[in-house]
Amino acid sequence: MKDIVMFCGKGGVGKTTCAAATALHYASEGKETLIISTDFTPSLKDIFMLEGDGKPAKISEGLYLAEIGSEEVKELWDKKFGADVYDLFSTFADIEYGEFVDFVTTILPGIRDEFMVDYIKELSESGRYDRIVWDTAPAGQTLGLLRMPSIVNEHLKPAPRIYSRVRTSRKRKRSILGIITEWEELSNKDMEFLKSEVEFNLVTIAEALAVRQLDGIFNEFHSYGLNIDHIIINQVVKEPDSAFLYSKASMQQGYIAEISINYPVDQSILPQFPYEITGMARLREVERVLFGDG
Repeated sequence: MKDIVMFCGKGGVGKTTCAAATALHYASEGKETLIISTDFTPSLKDIFMLEGDGKPAKISEGLYLAEIGSEEVKELWDKKFGADVYDLFSTFADIEYGEFVDFVTTILPGIRDEFMVDYIKELSESGRYDRIVWDTAPAGQTLGLLRMPSIVNEHLKPAPRIYSRVRTSRKRKRSILGIITEWEELSNKDMEFLKSEVEFNLVTIAEALAVRQLDGIFNEFHSYGLNIDHIIINQVVKEPDSAFLYSKASMQQGYIAEISINYPVDQSILPQFPYEITGMARLREVERVLFGDG
């Protein structure tokens, strides 16, 4: 069991619900647990029916919630690289510092994802929490965070030739090549963190479109040297009591068998509940199923 547990999957399959129930389980075992969302349209507070803006917000004893937004990402990038990179950029562009940070953290590819990973790595290294449960954005966006090291490395190939010609200003404390090298080192450390410290849980449903997308997700993870550790198949009809539900259950069993054959990793089946999963009591029901008590 790794200390950081990530939940990923396409939108609407229930990954946030699974993440919330898992965090609740760890906290119930007496582990200081943080559940954190890197989805810029998060729903964790809604699932826990939590009000207030604490950062992190306390849900219950030993359980805390945090959501990383664009402002947090800006602060992270600014702290490590902002002033030095701006010093270079401002020598040939007339732009205010605040506008520059907005540009870098929202326009340049991968910057947002890079620093979300780095933030979680720093949280883990701080030792503040025994477990960190990481609820990500939908699959297509989540996979973007894996691409940043290769983008940086590609960028570095012409770096000595280009940046050695850039005049250094008196204000800059580090050379631009030094900054880029530090950025590459950070990127490589973040990728190593993902490989060695994070357990990946993929949440899906037993329907054609979701199952067809699994190949792409698995292949992309493998291309970065990462593995899916666990698949959760959600919204499965367990006790059909009508012709419609019998038909749906039969269809789902075919897809579940296909997943088991094609993706031989640990799997859990989560039933379809007749109500929305919000609040602690209903999250406990999901927890019992996921952890073998239901």
